Amino acid sequence: MTDAKTASPLIEFRSVCKVYGSGAAAVHALSDVDLTIADGEFVSIMGPSGSGKSTAMNILGCLDTPTSGDYRFQGIEVGRLPQNQRALIRRHMLGFVFQGFNLLARTTALENVELPLIYRGMPVAERQQLAARALERVGLAGRGHHTSNELSGGQQQRVAIARAIVTDPQLLLADEPTGNLDTKTSREIMDLVTSLNVEQGMTVVMVTHETDIAAYAKRMIRFVDGRIESDVLNREAA
Repeated sequence: MTDAKTASPLIEFRSVCKVYGSGAAAVHALSDVDLTIADGEFVSIMGPSGSGKSTAMNILGCLDTPTSGDYRFQGIEVGRLPQNQRALIRRHMLGFVFQGFNLLARTTALENVELPLIYRGMPVAERQQLAARALERVGLAGRGHHTSNELSGGQQQRVAIARAIVTDPQLLLADEPTGNLDTKTSREIMDLVTSLNVEQGMTVVMVTHETDIAAYAKRMIRFVDGRIESDVLNREAA
C-alpha cells in the first residue's frame, strides 16, 4: 500500500462492486474493491484484459457508477450522483488523456485545447490565452495554429494533454497514453506527465499494459479478476 497521509484522500473506493448483466449472464467487473489515492499521487493501474482496470477508471472518471459500495471524491459520495452532476465534476475537476488522442482533425491545436473552456462558457480572449499557456506547458509554444494532421503523433498527444490540463483539473486520468506511440516518443510523453505530477503537484492515475510505462508512477496497482492483487510503492520513481 501507499504511505499513509493524514489528509483526507482525494479518491476513495469503499467496497466498490460493478456488475454487468444479471442472473447467469452477470459479469462481476469489480468485486469489493477498497482503494484510496491521496492528493498529489501518481498511480499506475495494470492488469490483464477483463481484470477490472478499465471499469475502475470509468468510475473514477464519473463515466460509470458502482453497482454497490461508495466512490468518494474529495470526501463527497459521487458514485450515486445524477448524471448531470457527475458531468459537472468531469468538466470542472477532471482531465482525460486517451490512447487515440481524440483531437478534431481539421481544427488547430489551439482550438482543440480551447474546447473544455468553451463548454464552460468562457469568453474568447480568456480561453485563447489559457489554451496558449497550456500548449506552452507541454512544449508546444508556437504550434497553436497547426492542425492535427500537421503534427506528429507525439505532438498530437501533447495537444491532448494540454487540453486535459487547460482547466487545471484536480485529477488527470490517462488511459494508455503511450499506446499509439513509439518508444522514444513514449518516454518523452511520460517525462511530461511525470513533470505535471512532480513539479506542478497534479494527481495522476494512469492505466497501462506496459510495465516500463507503469514504472514511471510512484505507486503501482495491479488488478486481477475484479480485485486488487497488489498495491506497491515504486521507490525508483521520480
